[in-house]
Amino acid sequence: MERITPRTLSGFMELLPADQVRFDRMVEIIRESFSVYGYAPLDTPVIEAAEVLLAKGGGETEKQIYRLTKGDTDLALRFDLTVPLAKYVALHYGRLTFPFRRFQIGKVYRGERAQRGRFREFYQADIDIIGDGELAILNDAEIPGVIYHTFKALGLKDFIIRVNNRKVLNGLFLSMGLQDKAGAIMQTVDKLEKIGKEKTAAILVDDFGVSKESAAGLLELLTSSQRGASPIGILASYMGKNELLDTGIEELLTVAKHMEAFGVPDTHFAVDLTIARGLDYYTGTVYETIIPAHPEIGSICSGGRYDNLAEYYTDRKLPGVGISIGLTRLFYVLEEQKYLNDQLLAAPADALVLPMTEDWEAAIAFATALRTVGLRTQIYGENKKFKAKMSYADKLGIPFVVFLGEDEIAQGKVTVKDMVTGEQEMITAREAAERIAAGVQAGRTAKPIRAE
Repeated sequence: MERITPRTLSGFMELLPADQVRFDRMVEIIRESFSVYGYAPLDTPVIEAAEVLLAKGGGETEKQIYRLTKGDTDLALRFDLTVPLAKYVALHYGRLTFPFRRFQIGKVYRGERAQRGRFREFYQADIDIIGDGELAILNDAEIPGVIYHTFKALGLKDFIIRVNNRKVLNGLFLSMGLQDKAGAIMQTVDKLEKIGKEKTAAILVDDFGVSKESAAGLLELLTSSQRGASPIGILASYMGKNELLDTGIEELLTVAKHMEAFGVPDTHFAVDLTIARGLDYYTGTVYETIIPAHPEIGSICSGGRYDNLAEYYTDRKLPGVGISIGLTRLFYVLEEQKYLNDQLLAAPADALVLPMTEDWEAAIAFATALRTVGLRTQIYGENKKFKAKMSYADKLGIPFVVFLGEDEIAQGKVTVKDMVTGEQEMITAREAAERIAAGVQAGRTAKPIRAE
């Protein structure tokens, strides 16, 4: 029989057990953080009718989507969690309570070229607040609080949530007579940090016909925060130029005003007028979260406000605001930058019970007792030498090994070995359970990110 070489497709992340524990711990913390803010969990099918997923797509989206047929049915794998949410809200509108607050953590698929930090199958962690007809700006102000709480809970310390408002940018372009080119200029501004002021100015002048003076003035305003100036204070002088600009400034002021009350310190929040989010999808507040020490990583969490989530599925106006964490990519770059916490207990068990006699009854009963109090426990029943049994525990990083030999059974006790310190002692079963529980507590509750 011809052997097939085992392989994993490029662009798909497949982790070893210890890293899977770390990844799952991140998912658990994110889920808990989202829940604290009153977001309801949601899951939607990975496969949908292609016409549903591509309702607002076409172009690059259609090129990247994975499509398959079953009989005469045209199906596709979801490429994000927002389009399925739009379908869900339109479909279940009559049974939902608005504002509808949901979080979803799940896999999405994109048929793009796999490269460093970019995957074809990856997890996203999203939150969205959907309104019925209207949605108060206070919801936009809450989102940075959720971002801050989530990343602090994960253990990340050095990050900044950057916020802007698309209405401010569109209002500025309107005042310059550039409203017809606003979308293209927005995409250029969104690249400002990557390509620099000089190249951005050249594009504005050469490609969009902006005067050199206007381009210079616009870029001076947009980059004011990078020079240590307050964009809010500067924007005040632009009030009254047009209604759209005034609305954008007022919304941005409202979001910034509530940051401290939402628990976000000024060290982790900044108004940055260069944040545009290239997609036309966003219509108001926009967010990007970065790690200043590693600008090459880019945004680790982004999103914003949109006017009408489900316009392709219903006539009802359903405005919303939300953010997305590219969880697989985040895990990848954190691992690459040595941010993952090696103090997190990644072993599959807290204790390994070794029967040292042919009678396993006492060992099985003790393992059952440990599991009853919530301690993850394995029994090693393989016919191996003692050294091989200890090597098994060591390779898996199991912190405690428990021996039950004739002496222990005769005295109604067990011998517990701490695999980190090498210390061991014969104690009662109850004392052993307490010692193991105390010994693994820190490792089991450690944050998955160890940021300096």
